[in-house]
Formats: sequence, structure tokens, C-alpha cells
Amino acid sequence: MEVDAQAVPPTEYMDEDPVTMAPVQDELYSVAVLIDELKHEDIQLRLNAMRKLSTIAEALGPERTRNELVPFLQESIDDDDEVLLALAEELGKLTPLVGGPEFAHTLLAPLENIAAVEEATVRERAVISLCELASQLSPKQLTEHFMALLKRLSMGEWFTSRTSATGLYATVYQNSTKELQAELTNMFSQLVQDDSPMVRRASAKALSQLAGKVALEDIFETSILWFHKLAQDDQDSVRLLTVESLAALAGLLTLEQNIEHLLPAFKSLADDKSWRVRYMVASKYVEISQAFGETIVREHFTTAFINLLRDPEGEVRTAAASQVPGYATLVEKSVILENLLPCVRDLVTDENQHARAALAKEISGLAPIVGQEATMEFLLPTFLQQLTDEFPDVRLNVISNLEVINRAIGIERLSQALLPAIVELSEDKQWRIRLAIIEYIPLLAKQFGAKFFEEKLLGLCMSWLRDSVYSIREAATVNLKKLTEVFGGEWAKKAIIPKVLKMSTELKYLYRMIMVSALTTMSEALPYEIINDSALPTIMKLAEDPIPNIRFSVAKSLEALVPLLKQSGDKAGLVAGTVKPALVKLSTDADGDVKFFATRALESE
Repeated sequence: MEVDAQAVPPTEYMDEDPVTMAPVQDELYSVAVLIDELKHEDIQLRLNAMRKLSTIAEALGPERTRNELVPFLQESIDDDDEVLLALAEELGKLTPLVGGPEFAHTLLAPLENIAAVEEATVRERAVISLCELASQLSPKQLTEHFMALLKRLSMGEWFTSRTSATGLYATVYQNSTKELQAELTNMFSQLVQDDSPMVRRASAKALSQLAGKVALEDIFETSILWFHKLAQDDQDSVRLLTVESLAALAGLLTLEQNIEHLLPAFKSLADDKSWRVRYMVASKYVEISQAFGETIVREHFTTAFINLLRDPEGEVRTAAASQVPGYATLVEKSVILENLLPCVRDLVTDENQHARAALAKEISGLAPIVGQEATMEFLLPTFLQQLTDEFPDVRLNVISNLEVINRAIGIERLSQALLPAIVELSEDKQWRIRLAIIEYIPLLAKQFGAKFFEEKLLGLCMSWLRDSVYSIREAATVNLKKLTEVFGGEWAKKAIIPKVLKMSTELKYLYRMIMVSALTTMSEALPYEIINDSALPTIMKLAEDPIPNIRFSVAKSLEALVPLLKQSGDKAGLVAGTVKPALVKLSTDADGDVKFFATRALESE
């Protein structure tokens, strides 16, 4: 396919207005370059050109796009997966550029070819684009063009085309006539029974969407039959995908219909011989329960849930543990106390650390459900035990839900149990664990109050400024700012700033550097008077420090303080009288870095 950049009919006023031709020529030349790049040997050039298909199509016009560009693209299917992925995405956007929905069917052919390639991500993108096009087609176009495409994919020799076909049925079904729906039903039934497990898997995945499109009067002869066929498949990879369809179908049926048609299948899946199927049921348990309704849940679901909480496989127990609070909202309080809490106590000491962590993340949600009395009697011992768990994620998950626990048991008992766990986490050998606990300190501060926090935890916060890992020291400065926001500037002036200022005389220059950083960061939450009285004088003294790193840290600090001082009105004239002279002096420093940062601060003033 060629574009003639010279084939532009001259206007009658070409001599009078020659400038208007240049942009047109340039545009056509650019399009010609893009078209050449579509078949270039360099994959990156082809990829870039594919991503600009709309530009090419717009320049060519609807007719040439349909007659030349689309057939050309259809011949380019034997390409790299990344290029095909871009092509599949762009084809779904070309409907306006081929002449609108009336001609949208012309884009089906290249997408059909892409939908049959080996790479799964490319096929999935092609299916998405085909669904987008199908929603724009008229009933006549669906019958004449899309149905023919769907038949070819559904009966394709390779499993790749048949797997792609399964994803198209839901979109087509709802826009089809009764006759077409009957034909679609027969075709999908063949895919459900396909010899290839990959096709049956794709059918099971597509069923959750297709089920909602089928008329209720037809659901027992279609969706329910397909579901039972797939739920009894000999491949566990197929059965596990029917769990999502189970929830979708249960939401469509009445109480009696669910008991008759779906409840036996649910029990079978929940007790499946494959742990992967049980895992899928466990991870979707609340969603499935809500679809069946409380009446069925209270009578039939608790036993299966307890079995999943005590499953031999740790992955299943982990998934079930995450569903405990959600399931507790659907059953009576007596069921929670008599049936669920014993399982919870067992999970607290589970051999699988991920199961314990999942429980710790969710268990606080039980407190408002069972009430304060039951929380004190049954859940408090569990919380305390989790706070001493050897796996750090368990302790962190409990602390992250501190607010819910506090409302349930009160600050006094909470603090007695929590402080030892916090201290232990703050000294963990993994710096990411230490970093994570720092993020929860402002939350603890709000719960404990200023006096208690200052007595028990402030020393710990200050020790982080001396940590061997830079990320911890940096996070510690941000933590001090957040504490200032929680308790106020006057509290910070009394409790934090004196401790920070003592670091200005440290022999290790790193400590003096982090002190400058801490004062600068805290200043964002401090009033003007405290910056003037406490922070700025100490920072200015360090402008004479013998270590260049300290001096350029001061320059960076002053650059950050200037906007804060101006924002507060700078009543004392600190910028002009103190900050600027110091920066001018630093801008002549012998060290290049100091000079650079000081000069930058002066320019940004």
C-alpha cells in the first residue's frame, strides 16, 4: 500500500496562498513514513506505527482505510506478539474512521485472525476489541458477519480459536433474535464438551458472564446444564473456574430453585478432592453465601465453612480465614460464638504463617459484630496472642487494625499488650519491618494521647533518627512531622525539638545531617514563632560546619524554609535578614555541591 504525497489537487488560489500547502504535504509525508514503518524490519518502528493507526486511517479517509489499510493489516498477522497486541487494541477504535457502525464489520477479519494466535494476552485483547465492535453492529450485521466469524472460531481446528470464541457469546447473545440464541446455545454446548481442557476452562470462565444474558425461562436448559457439566469435569483447573459461575447463577434463582439445582453442586465443590477447587470456594465464600441468601446459608453453609477453616491445606485455611468477618454478618451470634470462634482460636496457632497473618488482618472485624462483652471474653486473648506471634506480618496486621480493636477493648488493656510488640518490631532485623511500624506510630499517638505517648514511645521515635538504614532515618523525620500535626506545635517545642537539637553537637556528621532534615521536615507543621525561635537558629549555626555535606544540607533546608516563612508573613524579616545573607555566603563556598545548592536556593527565592 502506497500513499502518493504529491497527489494533492492544487487549489485555484495556489499562487496566492502557497503557505497552506506545506502543512498538507508534511502531513502526507508523515503518514507515508508511518505506512512504510508498518512493514519495517525494526520491531520498535512497527510497534510505534501500529499505535498510530488512527492517524493513518484519518489521513487515508474511510474508503481507502476499508479497501487498502484493513486488508494490508490482515496480511500482517504473522508478526511479533507485542505488535499484534497493539494492532488488536487499535482495531477496536477504528469504527469512526472506516465510515461508522455501518462499516464496522470490515474490521472483523483481522481481529478474527489475531484471536487465533498462540499468545493468550494477544487473543484476550482481540476478544475485547471484537466485543466492542459487536456492540456497535446492527442485527443484520450480527447475523451476516459476526455469526459467521463466531462459527469459524468455535469450530476452529486449533484450540486457540475456540478459547477465544467462548469470550464472545455473552456480548452477542443479548443482542440476538430467538433463532440466533438457539443456534448460539448449541454452539456453546459443544465448547463446554470440547476435548481440549483449555477450551473447557475458557467456557467455564465465560459462563459467569453468559449466565446473566440468558432468559430465566431458558436458564435450566442452558446455563444450569453447562454449569453442572463443567463442575463435574475431570480437570480441577476447569472445576475451580465454575465457582464464580456458581455465585452468578445463585443470584438469579429463587430460594427453592437454588436448593434444588445449585446447593448440591456447592457442597460438592466445597468438598472437592482438589485443594485448588476448595481454595477457590473458600476465597469466594462470602460472595457465594450472599448470592444464595441468609436462609440457605444459616441452614447449609456453616458446616462447609468450618471444614474449610480446618482444611488440611494451608492455602485453603488462609483463604477461609480472610472470609470470617464477612461470613459472620450472615449468621446468628450464637453460631459465631459456638462454631466460628473455636476455629479462630485454632487458626491463631496454625502452623501456616500466612493463615495466621490472614486471620490477624480480618479478625478485628468480628469485634463490632459480637459486641464488647464477647470481645473481652473471647477475642481479647486472641488479639494478645497474635501480638506475640513470631511472624512479623501477624503482629503488623493486628496493629494496622488498632482503631477497631481499641473501640472494642479500651486503651488501657490495649496499651499493656501492644507496647512490647511495638518495641520488638522496632528492633526487627529486617529494615522493611521497622519501616512499616513507623507508619503506624501516628495512629498509635492518636489512640494513646500525648502524655502516655511521650512517656512510653517518644524515646523509640527518637532512636529511629540514628538507625543505620537511610530509609528508616528519613521515615523517622516524617514521623516527627506527623506527630507534630497530631499533638500540635507547642507539644513538639517542649517534647521533640530539644531532643532533636541535641544532635547538633554529635561527632558523627550523619546525625547532624539528619537533625537538619528533621527540623526542616517538622517546620511544615510548626508555627512561624517556633521556627524563628528554635529551628532556624540551629540550622544557621551549622552553615559554618566543617563538613561540606552538612553545609549543602543547610542550603537545601533554607531553600525549603523560605516558602514556609513567606507563607506565614515573615513578620520578623527572616528571609531578607537571616536566610538570604547565609545563602549568599554559601554560594561562594569552596565546595561545588554547597555552591550549587545555595545558588539554586537564591534563584528560587
